[in-house]
Amino acid sequence: METLSKKTKATAATPKVGPPLSRLGLGTAQFGMDYGIANKQGKTDIDEVRDILAASDENGMRVIDTAPAYGDSETVLGQALPRQHRFRIVTKTPVFGTDNIASTYGDRLRRSFRESLARLGQKRIYGLLVHNAENLLSPGGEQLMDAMIALKTAGKVEKIGVSVYTAGQIDAILARYQIDLIQLPVNLFDQRLVRDGHLSELKKRGIEIHTRSTFLQGLLLMAPEDVPEHLETARPYLARLRQDAERGGISPQEAALGFVKSIAEINCVLVGVDSRGQLLENIKAFAAGAQLPFEAYAVADEHIVNPSLWNTTNKN
Repeated sequence: METLSKKTKATAATPKVGPPLSRLGLGTAQFGMDYGIANKQGKTDIDEVRDILAASDENGMRVIDTAPAYGDSETVLGQALPRQHRFRIVTKTPVFGTDNIASTYGDRLRRSFRESLARLGQKRIYGLLVHNAENLLSPGGEQLMDAMIALKTAGKVEKIGVSVYTAGQIDAILARYQIDLIQLPVNLFDQRLVRDGHLSELKKRGIEIHTRSTFLQGLLLMAPEDVPEHLETARPYLARLRQDAERGGISPQEAALGFVKSIAEINCVLVGVDSRGQLLENIKAFAAGAQLPFEAYAVADEHIVNPSLWNTTNKN
């Protein structure tokens, strides 16, 4: 099998910085659009994407997460990936309206999936997730699940599931559907789904767990003084994290990755990067397995841990 390590020129200069890291996955929102509160580079150049993919493959990373909603991320991946590779690709459905799922949306889902496969240059992929959990929970949502089951039965996708934000969405999904794969937010500040037992319940049911928002869109890596004014309530938490990490001889990056790595229920930790160098830093930090009293950094303020509220006025 021809792999990335033999396909790209960048591989010759791509050192292995740690043991195989199959639990670390690559998020690709940056490949298709400007993404992240700390992103100053904009969309990643395609040559840099090829270098990132080569370094990911060389270091044993296997999951790539993308979506039609991530700008032209799927198209970029289709251009950058070799014809044969070892990655397990997960993409998502369109975001449908949440009031009612029309009878035509199943066909729209199947059509979107075919378009995703074409953009990615793949005949089949590993995972397909409903991008907005509320679509499955709206009247008629079972039509979307039926369409995904048909794709799975046809051998076009191995695992089907959903991307969620809240514990309530998880409970509602589990009450109505059988899923193989779930993507959800977990990070050093946002420990809600760990502390309330949802990760344990998902694992008990045999559902594969992928976590996103590892760095809270880059907030966890920012210096307190660089945090924008609308997130000023996060500054004391960041200051404490930096002080404790420095005292322990580690970086905030190592602390953030050490936390998610310590959670046995998680199958894949997704990280998004802008460059090959940034990826190698993450790989090294993940392999290090830094330790802190992680539970002490949990933040209850939803205006900090929920990025969808970041542009609203924090009155709490």
